[in-house]
Amino acid sequence: MNFRTLNAEEIDCRIATINEKGLTLLLYKDARVDQNILDEEVGDVNWQRSHQTIDGRLYCTVSIFDPQKQQWISKQDVGTESYTEKEKGQASDSFKRACFNWGIGRELYTAPFIWVKADDARIVKNSAGKFVCYDKFIVEQILYNDNKNIVALSIKNISTNKRVFVMDNRPKEDK
Repeated sequence: MNFRTLNAEEIDCRIATINEKGLTLLLYKDARVDQNILDEEVGDVNWQRSHQTIDGRLYCTVSIFDPQKQQWISKQDVGTESYTEKEKGQASDSFKRACFNWGIGRELYTAPFIWVKADDARIVKNSAGKFVCYDKFIVEQILYNDNKNIVALSIKNISTNKRVFVMDNRPKEDK
């Protein structure tokens, strides 16, 4: 199965690290994106998921029906707990990881290092003395090459309505 690449509106940005000089962003997808792509690409009745605990860790198996082989093909991965909802976060994470194994969103692993300067974000110190930023960042545009590697990316801070990151590594003839 060869899944399509993610569209800009299907990708979320999360702050990974932060200091007084700026912050780094990570690109990620949520479980709804995986569900939508599976429905779109293989049909809503041609895939299934199941969860099982192995050695105290929650695993998700995503199975897709192969009509040529007339059998279910499965891929599995383990999840990690989230900071907010322990069990739900672990189930969601294991599902997203199993979908990565199928290739859904794997192109996110080719994302560049995303640095946002402090001038482009509202970074403050909280009461505990830690730097925080409550701005929301979105992927404005993303382009891939034939190998599904990210070659162009722009990110906008919607809290300030400012483009804060631009990368364009496309060959000149493709621009």
